[in-house]
Amino acid sequence: MANKIEIVGLGAGDLEQLPVGVYKKLLHSGQVFLRTKEHPVVADLVSEGMQYVSFDDIYEKHEQFEEVYQEITELLIKKAQENSIIYGVPGHPLVAERTVQLLLAEGPKQGLDIVIGGGQSFLDAIFASLKVDPVEGFQLLDGTALHKDQLMVNQHMIISQVYDQFIASNVKLTLMEKLPDDYEVTIVTAAGSDQEIMETVPLYELDRNVSINNLTSVYVPPVKEETLLWKDFSKLREVIAILRGPNGCPWDKEQTHESLKPYLIEETYEVIDAINEGDIDHLIEELGDVLLQVMLHAQIGEDEGYFSIEDVIEGLAAKMVRRHPHVFGTGMADTAEEVVQNWQEIKKQEKGGVPDSLLDGVSKSLPKLLMAFELQKKAAKVGFDWQEVTPALEKVKEELEEFVQELDGTQEGLARAKQEFGDLLFALVNVARFLKMDPEEALYETNVKFMRRFQYIEKKVKESGRVFSDFTLEELDRYWDEAKINGL
Repeated sequence: MANKIEIVGLGAGDLEQLPVGVYKKLLHSGQVFLRTKEHPVVADLVSEGMQYVSFDDIYEKHEQFEEVYQEITELLIKKAQENSIIYGVPGHPLVAERTVQLLLAEGPKQGLDIVIGGGQSFLDAIFASLKVDPVEGFQLLDGTALHKDQLMVNQHMIISQVYDQFIASNVKLTLMEKLPDDYEVTIVTAAGSDQEIMETVPLYELDRNVSINNLTSVYVPPVKEETLLWKDFSKLREVIAILRGPNGCPWDKEQTHESLKPYLIEETYEVIDAINEGDIDHLIEELGDVLLQVMLHAQIGEDEGYFSIEDVIEGLAAKMVRRHPHVFGTGMADTAEEVVQNWQEIKKQEKGGVPDSLLDGVSKSLPKLLMAFELQKKAAKVGFDWQEVTPALEKVKEELEEFVQELDGTQEGLARAKQEFGDLLFALVNVARFLKMDPEEALYETNVKFMRRFQYIEKKVKESGRVFSDFTLEELDRYWDEAKINGL
């Protein structure tokens, strides 16, 4: 018969709250192993004859709680392989007890039976003390491993294992990422016992409370104020659904994937403007406008029954994992170039089959300079490219001459000149590619420079009290040169 570790709960508070069966086992088992002796019932049980060994000293040896729990688990398994043992933990064994989960996973591998005994959960006592009904929706979170993405601020939140001021400080900072500094929270210590302490404080004071110990939990009441929910993705989704709903906005309700196309392009360029300006607040706003376009398309998909935002997110997450095997798998990529190469190879495998053309995948909706840039990159990958920039520059000269030759003043010549002008632009893009310049970015910078200098001319004309038609081109050109001299 296999040896066993029987895990019993010490309950949430006083000795009277212990189930009779647990009480008898703790007193009559000879020796009990306790995760911690810092619990209200331990002194009473010792006074009635319980003998125990606690693991409190292990907490001092490690910087990470996971290391503490691993060592406790290993020691318990080693002891249980000699003789069956009783292991006591605060509250109920299956509520917020990491060592229990480790034992359930590792014990059977070592030939041990892991038996879960009784015990009252600290949740019962906390709900009673706070007068909270969990059916309204609540989260139980671990204060030692809290992350902002876990927080559902529209529900009751109980953050357990807030052992000390250091953990309390981390909990405070995490909560402040979604809640205001003065949001009221309740610190609950030793709930349900005669040592119970409850104190409601503003969030910024959470780590200043002297009553915090290994029996402390923090209660965060659900947010009722609408504006505090605006950081939640679920709230954004709700807003978009309302806008497209029966009582929503007439404009939003009539939009389609087709009608929204120009807005997505426009908003994308406005993001680029914000990046170029180096304006963070403007960038936040413009990224929000791009996200709005994504949310509208996803809501249209859901309204029509084809897809939802979850499908979009799932597809993106799955693709990122697949195409980053050097991060999420066993692949290797030490440089950005190797990452791109792997990405393209995986992408090719995902698409399957042989494409009709090597140029497949270059979108015709791209800005045309960028489209030319991408077409040339594709062709260059199979060797259809010059080896240096000189022939590319010669091609520019050739195309310029051909363009000029077609400007003979006839309609037919103008039509041919248009084609040659396209060839000239294509050749210029090729030079930019050789020199690792972004042609779109280069033209953008020239456009902005033109705007600055022309606005200087406008300013000078206005200051003169005259209108543009009063100036000759030579006079306006002098203002242009002044703008250049002034660094505009």
